[in-house]
Amino acid sequence: MTDRFPASMDFAGYNAPSRIECDIYDLVLEGTLPDEIEGSWYRSVPDPQYPPFLGDDTFLSGDGMVSRFRFEHGHVDLRQRYVQTARFTAERAARRSLFGRYRNPYTDDPSVRGVDRGANNTTPIWHGGRLLALKEDSRAVELDPHTLETRGPWDYQGQLRSQTMTAHTRADFDTGELYFFGYEAGGLATRDVAYCVADRNGRLLREEWFEAPYVSMMHDFAVTKEHAIFPVFPTTASLERIKAGGPHWIYEPSKDIYVGIMPRNGSVRDLRWFRRPAGSAYHFLNAYSEGQRVHLDFGLANMNPFPFIREASNIHMSPADIKSQLVRWTFDLAGPGENIEEQVLGPPGDLPRIANRDHMRDYQIGYYQRFDPAVGPPLVAGPVGAGFNTITRLQVKTGQMKNLAMDARSTVQEHVHVASRIAGHEGYLMFVVDRHDTALSEVFVVEAEHLDRGPLARIQLPFRLRCGVHGNWVPAEELPAE
Repeated sequence: MTDRFPASMDFAGYNAPSRIECDIYDLVLEGTLPDEIEGSWYRSVPDPQYPPFLGDDTFLSGDGMVSRFRFEHGHVDLRQRYVQTARFTAERAARRSLFGRYRNPYTDDPSVRGVDRGANNTTPIWHGGRLLALKEDSRAVELDPHTLETRGPWDYQGQLRSQTMTAHTRADFDTGELYFFGYEAGGLATRDVAYCVADRNGRLLREEWFEAPYVSMMHDFAVTKEHAIFPVFPTTASLERIKAGGPHWIYEPSKDIYVGIMPRNGSVRDLRWFRRPAGSAYHFLNAYSEGQRVHLDFGLANMNPFPFIREASNIHMSPADIKSQLVRWTFDLAGPGENIEEQVLGPPGDLPRIANRDHMRDYQIGYYQRFDPAVGPPLVAGPVGAGFNTITRLQVKTGQMKNLAMDARSTVQEHVHVASRIAGHEGYLMFVVDRHDTALSEVFVVEAEHLDRGPLARIQLPFRLRCGVHGNWVPAEELPAE
């Protein structure tokens, strides 16, 4: 490699690219790993193999890297591989970056015009007997669940018309169905949104399109047992700006938030839109229907948290001035108007998770990550800047919290919930802890109900894991034999 990575926030310190593909058997384990934890934890990491084509870029542009922590009979193994996308293989052949600005094909090297730009670096999911690597600007790529070798693009055997598939799908764990959508489904900066459902075997059952009120970064959505919910926040795209070589996304505080709600098994023609003044959100904790009242729980901020989007929007705001909180929005489908009821559930945070058994229904417990300034000053880890240093267990009905805080030299990556087979047991959380003083990482395994007691087990890694985006746990019995 002849060029160095830039010294910007997205490529320096704990955000420095790792570029490590590896197999490590029998990671060092301290403490006691519960016998019932048997399965694989798949994680996606944006990890660029070459410095940016135009000198600098966002963390989110990195090539997709998928890691697998395999838990078997009290042992833990790690495997990590790049997703061999068309983008990745083109750049590897050239031994340099060829793709330009984030989600802007008009800034690419002429040699890769027309090559699929998808990095598939955001979420790995297991559904219908397939491991799929997802990123919302492209279709899925299938991987071997054991070797992590790339099998190729996945478009539901040619049935999927949408050009994109969201990184945040919603599974109904009772029926086995997978609910997902694609925004910019008809192409770059189009208002087209495709609403899709696949059965438990991975067969596409339906795909129905509608137009969003404007082109929005619709990173996540929510589904209940009766309804599908499509939030539209004012981080927007313009084809004219993209063609001029500008940023794909800017934040427009003059635009309202829209939330479209439809019967889950109905038609997009039944979408009803609610609205309120501007704000920003990326991830949703849970949603459920109570007759004609629909509840949506998530972290709401007064501004887009990504520095590169605020800079592109000419918005100069200190991260300390971005205010957020965990809220519940309630939509009354039986009443008139567009109003949204709001209830504060807890302090600000993100990367929320619940137990699979609670998806799409009324529930008690949620888990999410927070930055607590009382723990220590912010440490750069991940695409937003300051990494999280605290994991919180929240009783959503009462507001009671339990917290597990790191020390002042550590941050945490997204956690995953692992169900227990023991009746009445809340299960476990596992997550990567980044040690900024040693530039090493480790994995904590904690009891979800008693996370404030600290880890049951700590799994040591001999190197630094670059900050992942999202991951999912797959029990051993759901995977095919190796």
